Amino acid sequence: MLRGLGAVAMAGLLAACQVVPKTGGPATPPPPETPTDNVGPGLPTDTDRHRVALLVPQTGPNADVGTAIANATTLALLDSRTERVRITTYDTALGAAAAARQAVADGNRLILGPLLSEDVTAVAPIARDAKVPVLSFSNDSSVAGNGVFIMGFVPGQSVERVVAFARGKGHQRFGALVPKNIYGDRSGAAFRSAVSAAGGTLVAVESYDRSATALTGAARRIANAGAIDAVLIADSGGNAIRAVPVIKGSGQTQILGTELWNTDASLGTSAVMRGSWFASVSDGLYGQLATKYRTRFGRAPYRLSSLGYDSVLLTVRISRDWKPGTSFPVNKLLAADGFGGIDGIFRFNNRGIAQRALEVSEIGAGGFRVVDPAPTKW
Repeated sequence: MLRGLGAVAMAGLLAACQVVPKTGGPATPPPPETPTDNVGPGLPTDTDRHRVALLVPQTGPNADVGTAIANATTLALLDSRTERVRITTYDTALGAAAAARQAVADGNRLILGPLLSEDVTAVAPIARDAKVPVLSFSNDSSVAGNGVFIMGFVPGQSVERVVAFARGKGHQRFGALVPKNIYGDRSGAAFRSAVSAAGGTLVAVESYDRSATALTGAARRIANAGAIDAVLIADSGGNAIRAVPVIKGSGQTQILGTELWNTDASLGTSAVMRGSWFASVSDGLYGQLATKYRTRFGRAPYRLSSLGYDSVLLTVRISRDWKPGTSFPVNKLLAADGFGGIDGIFRFNNRGIAQRALEVSEIGAGGFRVVDPAPTKW
């Protein structure tokens, strides 16, 4: 049985489920609680609830994304109807290390976030010294391990999924276009491994600087590299639209993409992209979350908000067997049957990286169509 809540339930406001902001200004005080003698520095001591810190940007250039994640955690608390978890939000834009130190001083036993990989690097040693695990929203696999778990959508997994699907459909000879950045480097490495694992033939991998001229040149080199059945474009939908006419020419090369295409509505309006495949997490339940989010907060959420929601579902599930005031049971994160949530099922490998069940979609006129659903169990 999956350790998670895969559906979005409706629920009223629960006074016991509080998300308390911690920013550079005065902290919003929690509602009055039963008087106790165990008053000390930091937040009041909880004996019935688990203290969990949420580290996301609340100010600065990434404030909108951080706020969307924080709002999603509020929805998850309400939907799960838990009375065992209390979340306090700390602003990483004011300094991720300082936020982590305050979270530890306040008695939090689990950290959700941060979002950026450089913030994870700053937070990890502080949390490790305090024996507080970190459940980050980063997709940078290099920061995982030694107490840090990452929930972000790792590009290599979508590459592996779509290459395996294409090979199963009879495509044998593969090529790829990858930008000269960290995302491109990791996608290219995953592509080479995926083609080999699927029993395909790697014909060419072309990299390019992020300019129209460089992209067109790389696409032309791929087109002239020999008979290629399928080409992966590990870049945004907009750049894919520019490259595909050059790659296809008069041929019928199958175009493949990554999870970056999942949120790009422009792809459905492009005739040259029709028939292309890409792999990503399922959007079925996310649509429900987005509707509830808009109703409550008056705006559309960022796609990454689902990570905040699912991190709370995971925490709530584990909290059933976690005694308040004790250390978080890290071993439960490694459950073989994994967890379920808005983005489908996932589980952590022994490196602390979330392995996700992905679906394959095809781009059609006006939208996407699922051609190979995500698995529902491991």
